[in-house]
Amino acid sequence: MKKIFTFSIFLMFVSAFSAHLKAQEITKKSGYTLLFESNFKELDPQLKKRLIKTFFEVYPKLAKEYNPSTVKEVKFFVDTAYKGVAATADGKVTFSSIWMEKHPEDIDVVTHEVMHIVQDYGRSVGPGWLTEGIADYARYKFGVDNEGAKWSLPALKPDHSYKNSYRITAGFFAWMEKSVKPGIIKTIDASLRDHTYTKDIWTKLTGKGLDALWADYVKNSEV
Repeated sequence: MKKIFTFSIFLMFVSAFSAHLKAQEITKKSGYTLLFESNFKELDPQLKKRLIKTFFEVYPKLAKEYNPSTVKEVKFFVDTAYKGVAATADGKVTFSSIWMEKHPEDIDVVTHEVMHIVQDYGRSVGPGWLTEGIADYARYKFGVDNEGAKWSLPALKPDHSYKNSYRITAGFFAWMEKSVKPGIIKTIDASLRDHTYTKDIWTKLTGKGLDALWADYVKNSEV
């Protein structure tokens, strides 16, 4: 009886492993590979196609612009157990099935998350708000359907700060790119990746520190 029971467990393991392999979809294009997995049975097939399409549309552009040495193989996993929006680590993006179901139009969550892969800062010498601000700036610049997701840079408010991160910081960066020094975010991104970033870099690049730049932005906040 024990041997039969053990063999049954073995068969269950093999069956589960086979199902896992069957669930994985591998797509290769232009030198990049995307491994797609999901434990969300109700995932809309059309949404899945859009996620894959968005990856191949934006990832090569982000790589070319910021980090040509970024990894060539990325994994997407739509997970029913994850309760956030999305998270990225070690070349893998985990998407919340709940978010995907409630916000199927938010396709550029892909753009933000794969930018984190491109960033590849390791043990970053920069603050978290800067990392997230750059990722949302990349979404602003390279997103495929921000309008469809009703995603945009926010209007500036008195209580905002460049340290607020995400879209608020991205708006600040967009203004700097247009009105202060084109290409500055690419330079900042590179300094974070090679661990040469210090807060003095803003003064070296623009002649002003972050607080002074923010004060200028407040006065001229239209991007």
